[in-house]
This record gives sequence, structure tokens and C-alpha cells, in this order.
Amino acid sequence: MTSVKPILKIDNMSKTYPNGVRALDNISLNIPAGMYGLLGPNGAGKSTLMRILATIQEPDSGTISFQDVDVLKEKNELRKTLGYLPQAFGIYKKVSAEKLLHHFVILKGIESKSERRETVEALLKQTNLWDVRKQKLGGFSGGMKQRFGVAVALIGTPKLMIVDEPTAGLDPAERVRFLNLLSELGENSAVILSTHIVEDVSELCTNMAIINKGEILMEAVPLKAMENLRGLIWRRTVDKTHLSDYELKYEIISTKLLAGQTVIHIYSEENPGDDFKPVEPDLEDVYFSAMNGVIGKYANVRKEVKP
Repeated sequence: MTSVKPILKIDNMSKTYPNGVRALDNISLNIPAGMYGLLGPNGAGKSTLMRILATIQEPDSGTISFQDVDVLKEKNELRKTLGYLPQAFGIYKKVSAEKLLHHFVILKGIESKSERRETVEALLKQTNLWDVRKQKLGGFSGGMKQRFGVAVALIGTPKLMIVDEPTAGLDPAERVRFLNLLSELGENSAVILSTHIVEDVSELCTNMAIINKGEILMEAVPLKAMENLRGLIWRRTVDKTHLSDYELKYEIISTKLLAGQTVIHIYSEENPGDDFKPVEPDLEDVYFSAMNGVIGKYANVRKEVKP
């Protein structure tokens, strides 16, 4: 948990669907201003939490406060200052970006024609879509559509932005452009980035939480979480036919292929020998340590990592 004053507080929230799936299990989070990453695999409960924060769904229990607003009791107050980019959103493919954005600005309640025109122009330029403003949305690339979604979410200069799985499916160049845009937004508001992609959080977020199966495994400052694992992560290349032997002998936190070879990372408080080399921990090591139960299992890898 961070020591930075939170702007958004979630306390003891749970949500179970009619089919019995417990999407959120008594979670609590303290989210400060700036970029905040919610990291977890598909099905972890991220989207459920994002929809609740966006006032689209109701929790079974718990409270949410954003500054002085009781989110569950004063939904309209939050909506006045909320920007939301869901994982999937619809567009009118035969309408230009400029025309559709103008329509959304009207729906937001901006009545003055000159103010609407200025707002649309500013948003299209901010999201780097001004040069393609006359182009129909059906011809936009995935990254351009995501940036258009951000333009819609930014109407009214929201103080809270919720962005759900924004880079999934984007090519590398589009991903970089989109992350740069999100980074700029985080300078002036609280931005919650929900993703299963570790690199998105590593590159953008000053604070984060890891969620799995509806439970918060840890809250952390990414840099401090990585520092907390220094000297505890070891790596070596192994023959994949012998992988099961290593699984019995060591605390393996991740296994992946690299140039056709199997590379394992293990947690060990002492030099394990056996040709293992020390690794400077990255956020992927933090993530897999949390997912595999290492964080919280050992005393010197705390569940809450404070700055």
C-alpha cells in the first residue's frame, strides 16, 4: 500500500454473479492521483471492478469514495467528472471522427456552438486525430479507434479516468503512441489502467495492485516492489525434459521460451548453485511472484510494499 494520500478509496467490496462466480472478494484499495495500474490475468475481476467504479454495475457490499463523493450513493456526481474507456466500445463506422465526437460533446451538455467546436478541435488534436478528422471511423486502425475512445472519455476534463485493457490487440507502434497519450493524461488526473500486460504497468504506473480470482494479492509502488526482490531472483536455461525435476527442487516463479530454449526464474534467499545466475528483478518477476504465492509466503517479501 502506498503512503501517498488516496484520491479514490475502495473498502471491503464484493461482487458475486447469479451463476455463483465470485468476481470480487472483499477487496480494498487506496488509489492516489496519477497513473495507477490494476494488473491481473483475464478473468481476475478487473473488468467487474472497472464497471462498478464507472457506476455501470452495483457491488453486493462495500463502499467507494472519490474525494468527497460517495460513489455508490451519488453516481451522478461522479459521472460529472468521470471518463471511461471500456474494453470494448461501439462506434458508427460510416460517420467521421469529427462528426461523432461533436455528437458526444452535445450529449455531454455543452450547449454553446463555439465551445463545442473548440472542444472537438482540442480533443482531436490532443489524441493526434486532427489530420484524420474527416475520415470515417470504419477505416480507423485499432490504435486510432482507441485514441478516439479516449477523446470521448476526455470530454468535460474528467478528474478520474478508467481505462480497461486499452492496448490489447494493438501493434507495437500503436501501443507506444497510446501509452504516451495515457501518460500525459496521468499528469492532471487519476487514471486507472486495468490490464493483463505487465509492460503497460511497468512503463506507465507509479502505483499498482495485482488482482487474481477476485482478490488483491498486493498493492505496491512498482520500483519498491522490484527493489524488495533484489538478491532473491535467480535464472538459468534448462532442458525442458528436466523441467519437472527443477519444479520439485526449486521455487519456480516463471518459465518461458527464449530463442527456443527454456528459461526459468526461481525465488531463493540463498545462492542455489546449480549454474543459476542472479537476476535484477523486473515487474514481471514481481507479478509472477505474487501470482505464485511467493509474496506473502516469505517474511522479507511483504504483501504491502511501502515507499
